[in-house]
Amino acid sequence: MIIFGKQPVNYLIEKHPAKIKTLFISKDLDKKEYSRLMRMDFEVKRIPENAAQSMSKSGNHQGFLAEVDELVLHDLKDLHKAKFVLVLAGITDMGNMGAIIRSAYALGIDAVVISGIKQFSAEGLVRSSSGAAFDMPLVHVHNLYDLMNELKLDGFTLYGASMNGQDVRNVKCENKRALIMGSEGFGIPSRAMKKLDVEVSIQMENNFDSLNVSVASAILMDRMR
Repeated sequence: MIIFGKQPVNYLIEKHPAKIKTLFISKDLDKKEYSRLMRMDFEVKRIPENAAQSMSKSGNHQGFLAEVDELVLHDLKDLHKAKFVLVLAGITDMGNMGAIIRSAYALGIDAVVISGIKQFSAEGLVRSSSGAAFDMPLVHVHNLYDLMNELKLDGFTLYGASMNGQDVRNVKCENKRALIMGSEGFGIPSRAMKKLDVEVSIQMENNFDSLNVSVASAILMDRMR
């Protein structure tokens, strides 16, 4: 798959160079930097701007594109030893999803489960997560309700973000826990809310209805870890 953008491509160069098959550059580089890249084990190709625009489908490539290995997803059974997992229930915006994965990786969450959607763009996820998707164990389970049942059977306590939930600062979290974050527009489906063990919320100091889902996820993950 093709990844583009200076930040995600540089992340892969520094942390996962073996995953890069070919690095494409469409801008002038410092001679020292270019020499460093040429000494690495992947192929480096200079390409014209129009080719870079075509490969990135007119995205903001910033002169850096890379053909990389496909993103490998984990299986649900791999979560058996996990202590804290994050479930994204119906979140579809790649920007939000990538930001959440970056936060989850930074905060030491064991895995992120993408649920409630049939498919997603692996390329978009790697790009929007600035490459962190290659380091964060990811699982994709289409059916949210089956996922919740499986997590409960595996001993997870299910927490869900809700406007009417308990102040997360006052919640004592179980050792094995799953935090479920609902979609941008609708939150967690009502049927899924009934399966939760605990509803949690972020209490506002000022009169404001809600936070962006990526911001809310980061706050809840930090306070529950």
